[in-house]
Amino acid sequence: MLIKHFFINKIAHSAYILAGSEICAVIDPQRDIDVYIDEARELGVKITHILQTHLHADFVSGHMDLAEKTGAKIYVAKSAKCAFDHVPLSEGDTIEIEDIVIKVLETPGHTPEHLCYVVVDTSRGEEPVCAFVGDTLFVGDVGRPDLFPDRADELAGKLYHSLFDKILKLPDFCEVLPAHGAGSLCGRAMGAKWRSTIGYEKKYNAVLQITDKDAFIKSLTEDMPPAPDHFSRCSEINRRGPVLVSKLPRMKELSAENFKEMVEKGKVAIVDTRSYLAFGSQHIPDSWSLDFNGNLPTFAGWVLPLDKDLLVVSDSFKEAEETNVWLRRVGMDRIVGYLDGGMPGWAIKGFITNHITQISAEDLHEKIKGSAKFVLLDVRASQEYEDTHIEGAINIAVADLRERHTELNKEDDIILICSSGNRSSLGVSILGQYGFKNLYNVAGGMTGYSAAGYTKRCDVCRVPHGSRFYSKVGEVSPHFKQ
Repeated sequence: MLIKHFFINKIAHSAYILAGSEICAVIDPQRDIDVYIDEARELGVKITHILQTHLHADFVSGHMDLAEKTGAKIYVAKSAKCAFDHVPLSEGDTIEIEDIVIKVLETPGHTPEHLCYVVVDTSRGEEPVCAFVGDTLFVGDVGRPDLFPDRADELAGKLYHSLFDKILKLPDFCEVLPAHGAGSLCGRAMGAKWRSTIGYEKKYNAVLQITDKDAFIKSLTEDMPPAPDHFSRCSEINRRGPVLVSKLPRMKELSAENFKEMVEKGKVAIVDTRSYLAFGSQHIPDSWSLDFNGNLPTFAGWVLPLDKDLLVVSDSFKEAEETNVWLRRVGMDRIVGYLDGGMPGWAIKGFITNHITQISAEDLHEKIKGSAKFVLLDVRASQEYEDTHIEGAINIAVADLRERHTELNKEDDIILICSSGNRSSLGVSILGQYGFKNLYNVAGGMTGYSAAGYTKRCDVCRVPHGSRFYSKVGEVSPHFKQ
């Protein structure tokens, strides 16, 4: 038996190949599936099984593309009521791959139809060697049950039973192989290790220390981070069966003239993936600033309009192609064009551009000490703002600016700040679409402001590869104090 792990940054998604000598299964595949086909070819095995732990909310899965290319069967929960050809699974079902026996557990909670796959390598023993737990259990965290807001309490209760009555009954030595790691919003604050064991999580996972059911439910239904817009779409896309990538429109290279013509016809949105500094220098009016080096897919799925074709402005065609892949992963399938020559090509044609003033931490501090009137808008999530913020700052999370821009005065000078400069640049681009003119972006954000010595560092961001439930080593967050 061989397990091969595949990890996608930004959305922090883990997929796996479970291989015998001649055939293999792919668990929770990403949408661009060549990586699995290439690996199976390298291993000398045939992909015969595609196992879905659940209908993923944060990305569009590759089960349809992989089945179409390999002929493998798709296995998914019967309760999911999927619209494509599949093998429906229920509690107690088993799947055999040579000497490998996969036992099916129904583990609702993160989603209503969730499954876990418990793996026994019968060539070595009869006890489980590992479990593909999907988004039920993570390293240092558990799956969030609030993605269906009207059913949050119900699903949190089911998650409690899935964990304490099923998964945690597995042997302590059984490996835990989750579908996500740190950076994913499918949990609240998971750790960055890709795998763990049942025993380790029982001892050190803060959520699992809450053995009282009511307290457990409360801890996972209050003060949860907001769920991006695409979380409410991707599950249904995965249930219906995503459109095959081969059927999607090809991204065309457009001259500046053709790009401008498409913009003027309307019904398009411009996605500018250059750095926030480059965006501030020059950008096409009404562009969305989505820095490629930030969490491009999550925020693209969160804020971009669904009723428009997408045009991409990037530093290179290669980056534009990669942007296309990232956007498709979160169900944004209408990428139709790329600006050939980028912003330099646009500028030399004399076409109109906008720019935004970037200010440093020192500039901001001088403004705060001075007498000039301005609005300081902190566009981080509420948990970040509550941990550390500049006195007098208004907090509106960046995605909420699409509706809450009406709370701001267009005549005011507005300085936007986030943790780095990426999200605040997105905020600038959103406000710009609503006619705001007097906008400034803080380069380096709160990270730079604290590094300059003007405020303490945000504890929420202090340990980027660890569970954010722990503000200090060994100290459990108030969220988990009973």
